[in-house]
Amino acid sequence: MTSDVRRLLEAHGRAEREVYMDNENSGQVPPEVVEAMLPYFNQVGYGHPSITNRPGWEAFEVVQETAEAVARTIGADPEDVHFTHSGTEANNLAILGVARANRSRGRKIVVSAVEHLSVILPAESLEDAGFKVVRAPVDEEGFVDQDVLAELVDRETVLVSVQTVNHEIGTIQRVRGLSEVVRDKNADVIFHTDACDAYGRVRIDADAMGVDMITLSSHKILGPKGVGVLYVADGVRVEPVLRGALSSQPLWPGVENVPAMAGFKRAIELAFEDFDGANGRVSGLRDRLMDSILDRVPDALLNGPRGEERVSDNLNVSFLHVEGEALTVELSMRGVYVSSGSACTSRILEPSHVMLAIGRRYEEAHGSILFRLTRYHTRDDVDYVARQVPEAVERLRRISPLGKG
Repeated sequence: MTSDVRRLLEAHGRAEREVYMDNENSGQVPPEVVEAMLPYFNQVGYGHPSITNRPGWEAFEVVQETAEAVARTIGADPEDVHFTHSGTEANNLAILGVARANRSRGRKIVVSAVEHLSVILPAESLEDAGFKVVRAPVDEEGFVDQDVLAELVDRETVLVSVQTVNHEIGTIQRVRGLSEVVRDKNADVIFHTDACDAYGRVRIDADAMGVDMITLSSHKILGPKGVGVLYVADGVRVEPVLRGALSSQPLWPGVENVPAMAGFKRAIELAFEDFDGANGRVSGLRDRLMDSILDRVPDALLNGPRGEERVSDNLNVSFLHVEGEALTVELSMRGVYVSSGSACTSRILEPSHVMLAIGRRYEEAHGSILFRLTRYHTRDDVDYVARQVPEAVERLRRISPLGKG
């Protein structure tokens, strides 16, 4: 298997210029973040945060400082910040933990149809335990309608989960309004929002948004992989879904990833030190890329809203008459690294559930490409990508059986 990957990389080669825009799935960690992590591998804080010795206390200090940094940026108390090892784990803890801890109050869960699969799949797994799971539909831009959501909530509803920003099409949900209509129908409902793709891009305040739980992820703000966050408001009952050894985290067992937490803390500082200015620059670059692609490539469809209701770093375009997976490979050969709206699972190419939920046909969903920019991209990067995309699409359309004519 390793030799197969090596042969693939050798055949691929390396382009003269590379622009990485697959920041939805992973990203390049800035040098300042790496530097913040390094001492905690073998110089300081390398102990277990729950053990009463100096290295353990040093490690626990990092856990506390990172919780404080998160809390400051979401208007929360540090004691309500709980760490996991990824956003996926935090979402699982939110959905499964609330359902199990509050099942005597009701057995209905409502999630939006465009949630991350780490929300949808845990929720659907609860159907075997007698829960009813309902997907709230969205419109063609990915918005959940307040009136429709209100109709789905009843006395049996124990949990509602609607993300702050969609991870594929960048829609910024009107979370405050949604939480208000939910509470008008049932004041006891626990409201969760997955804010992984909003953090560092959209202002988040737990009280102002009217939410009980918030999920965050380190790598979504160019921090290291290996740290997730679940904010849980005081008084909300959550049952741990894993059992294990000693941990400073009451809801998630196991040794905390202290070096990654140190990196996450530094990534938070970098993301928020020029919040409005950085997001404004990224939005301008995104619009430049969007306008260029849509002007130069025929039969290209923008997925998601325009303007202020779209998060600053997101661009998702469906290219008709071409397969998205083929286009990601073609662009990779040209040094442009992006991702497709199709997910290859068990050798079956499945279209994105988000694309289908907003009404895209299968061929439109399969041809979608996601570009995610960062504050480190330049106009030259954007212009390079804007030149490569039309050429790549044109070449594939000439040779593809999906092509016109």
